[in-house]
Amino acid sequence: VQLVESGGGLVQAGGSLRLSCAASGIFFSNNAVAWYRQAPGKQRALVAGIDSSGNTNYGDSVRGRFTISRDNAKNTVYLQMNSLEPEDTAVYYCAAKNFLFSVPHSWGQGTQVTVSS
Repeated sequence: VQLVESGGGLVQAGGSLRLSCAASGIFFSNNAVAWYRQAPGKQRALVAGIDSSGNTNYGDSVRGRFTISRDNAKNTVYLQMNSLEPEDTAVYYCAAKNFLFSVPHSWGQGTQVTVSS
């Protein structure tokens, strides 16, 4: 299983970014996929997840600002991040799961998102 994140970078507060997670080596459409993030000195935390039926869940701090979506034809999951805040600065990881609330079985290498104030 290979998960490759892209789209991270430096953005000013209030701006937007879109992260992508391209998957290979799995039956993508049958898997749930989630985004997690880890800031320095903090534990890795769930940002958003989407299952094979399109059901989603979000962390409390991003609900209403971030949107997760998937394109099964492209084996890709996206995370649209709007109204970014400095507190969103972290390494963002893509993870594959069997179900929306399962523990991830595969992880990407991560992409850095930095939001300047």
